[in-house]
Amino acid sequence: EMQLVESGGGLVQAGGSLTLSCAASGFTFDDYAVGWFRQVPGKEREGISCKSSGDGDTYYQDNVRGRFTLSTDKAKNTVYLQMRNLEPEDTAVYYCAAEFVYCPQNGWQFDYLGQGTQVTVSS
Repeated sequence: EMQLVESGGGLVQAGGSLTLSCAASGFTFDDYAVGWFRQVPGKEREGISCKSSGDGDTYYQDNVRGRFTLSTDKAKNTVYLQMRNLEPEDTAVYYCAAEFVYCPQNGWQFDYLGQGTQVTVSS
């Protein structure tokens, strides 16, 4: 069974940093694109970053490019999201997600999702 388990969320002041982790299991890590998106209750899903399978490229949405960094540790089957210079507008539930081979082309609709972790940025 495929599982994605996020951790590392919490409360941070504006301008601060936070790193989210996502432990993946139940699938061949290198065969899947992995990414992050976020969602505020009542609002649409907002994509953050996605990396294609293997040594594929990493894509970032404009609103986080330069502040957020997606990385992977294949030995640990773990995906990270380093977030710097956080803003109150970054407050949301952050989800780790996976899709076979390529990043989804349809509005960040991944086949596999984690349960989410809350990130709150205070002003």
